[in-house]
Amino acid sequence: MTTNNKTSKLDWGLVLILMLLFIASCVAIYSAQTTGQYSENFLVKQIVWYIVGSGFIVGVISFDSDQLKKLSWYAYGFGILLLLFLIIAPDSIAPVRNGAKSWFIFPGMGSLQPSEFVKVFIILALSRIITDHHQKNLIKTIKTDLWLLGKIGLVTLIPLLLVMQQPDLGTSLVFLAIMLGMIFISGVSWKIIVPALGSGIFIISTVLYFVLWHPDILEKYLGVKEYQFGRIYSWIDPYNYQSTTGYQLTKSLLAIGSGETTGKGMGTREVYLPESHTDFIFSIVGEEFGFLGASVLISLFFLLIYHITKVGMETKNDYYSYLCVGVISMITFHVFQNIGMTIGLLPITGIPLPFISYGGSSLMGNMLAISLIFSIRYHSKKYMFSNEE
Repeated sequence: MTTNNKTSKLDWGLVLILMLLFIASCVAIYSAQTTGQYSENFLVKQIVWYIVGSGFIVGVISFDSDQLKKLSWYAYGFGILLLLFLIIAPDSIAPVRNGAKSWFIFPGMGSLQPSEFVKVFIILALSRIITDHHQKNLIKTIKTDLWLLGKIGLVTLIPLLLVMQQPDLGTSLVFLAIMLGMIFISGVSWKIIVPALGSGIFIISTVLYFVLWHPDILEKYLGVKEYQFGRIYSWIDPYNYQSTTGYQLTKSLLAIGSGETTGKGMGTREVYLPESHTDFIFSIVGEEFGFLGASVLISLFFLLIYHITKVGMETKNDYYSYLCVGVISMITFHVFQNIGMTIGLLPITGIPLPFISYGGSSLMGNMLAISLIFSIRYHSKKYMFSNEE
């Protein structure tokens, strides 16, 4: 017997998790805007963005897997056009902010960062590529695996290069994280993945070695200036650069550390941290609610990732499974990188904390990704007395 009631097909577990993240975001942003130079009411704006993002869920939930597959290339192409237009757009509608041209400005409405939506478009496109590839190549060989790897790399490389032109390192890393997550579950032979992954780790380690101990060689042969590695130097030794590139990190460490176990209490911040309502929102949580509050927030993200993983494993639709992996890769990297940079484990890259940091584009991009999960559960048929879909 099939359950046809639309309300019963809604993923109420995911609704609850989003509601808890919404509450956590409102509490943290409200506290962040009470100190510092802020004159805007970021809390009200965040609530509005959550409402707009909920509209994405209402709209996308009606699309089944076949419709999402058909729309995937249109969405991807639209995203590429947005990134191309961003490069050639005049400064009046796409000004340079903090050295990057990443935003469209709409007078009276705010700003929009196209790359936040392109993340989801990449997930849609890669999921279709992998699904179609396996349907056409029932017999797997090294040749077919290399062909699949090439297609995945090309689809990711195009928006990656466009975003690097802005430049936006943080978003570029998210693109790579999505690509790697999709490759791991794409069925590509580990005989290809392991050497490729090993080569990548070797290259990154080599570059980091030269940055830390022989920057003069990079400057001589590649034309890279030593000051361009400021974020890496301030990450390794933030207190030696606390008046410049290490200022945010040292303040973040002080705020989180001073929160100790239970925190100082809501609204009782003592450490001033610029732009704490955006990328460093986790520092607010750490200072005011301590280790316990930070642990609760991290647990919410764990529940979110677990829930999406469960959805991906339960579905019998391969395309849906790949969508889940893409969303998991995107959110997990965001959380790991953002929290890691606030506590000094990773370099600062300007990546917001999903669903918590203030930002319309980031929040709507994440809500668009979550709407795919709602769609998967909504269109999954469940039968009484059976575990089959």
